[in-house]
Amino acid sequence: MMSRTLKALSALLTYPTEDLAAAVPEIHSALAADAALTRRQLAQIGPLLSRLGAADTMAAEEAYVGLFDRSRLLSLHLFEHVHGESRDRGQAMVDLLGLYARSGYEVATDELPDYLPLFIEFLSTRSDAEAKESLADVAHILGAMHGRLRGRDDAYAAVLAALLALAGAPVDDAAREPVDDSDDALDRAWEETPVTFGPGGLGEQGSCGKVAGMLERMRIQ
Repeated sequence: MMSRTLKALSALLTYPTEDLAAAVPEIHSALAADAALTRRQLAQIGPLLSRLGAADTMAAEEAYVGLFDRSRLLSLHLFEHVHGESRDRGQAMVDLLGLYARSGYEVATDELPDYLPLFIEFLSTRSDAEAKESLADVAHILGAMHGRLRGRDDAYAAVLAALLALAGAPVDDAAREPVDDSDDALDRAWEETPVTFGPGGLGEQGSCGKVAGMLERMRIQ
């Protein structure tokens, strides 16, 4: 079972607080006890655990905001990488909330349903097979974020690498993609390369159809 690992990785991607810092030893123990990650992967997460567990919570908060809140290309909201600010994103949110509700998963946060830590926490309540397949559906997003975090030499890259490994997706430790945070750069990326959600691209169904396919593949009635 990898449920504890997913919960731990979800926690590591949330906003750093004093409570999170206090929980670092427990998070480390959960990752080690679950044995879902290799020793090398655990070692790679070590620097982030040390940073989050340090007394300087304010520095951790500033680093987090600088990474994930000020860079659209490192957004922790999955559908922003798929739909941007288009209307399709709203319907995708509704679909995902419906999935959570049908699964009996109660969203106890003000975050949007596509917030990556929330999505990972949800997957921790599913079977390993379902969690792995769902992670594989977003592996290309996780992989892009991993490369961008590696490009910044940031310790959060290890969490994305761990998620990719759990998805059974390749992890390119040599990937280092410089991040251009400007809106113009993101617009160019959307225009030049259509963004897909999961292997195989959008096809004729369009992006909403692809998201619906992802939800269906989770096999939740």
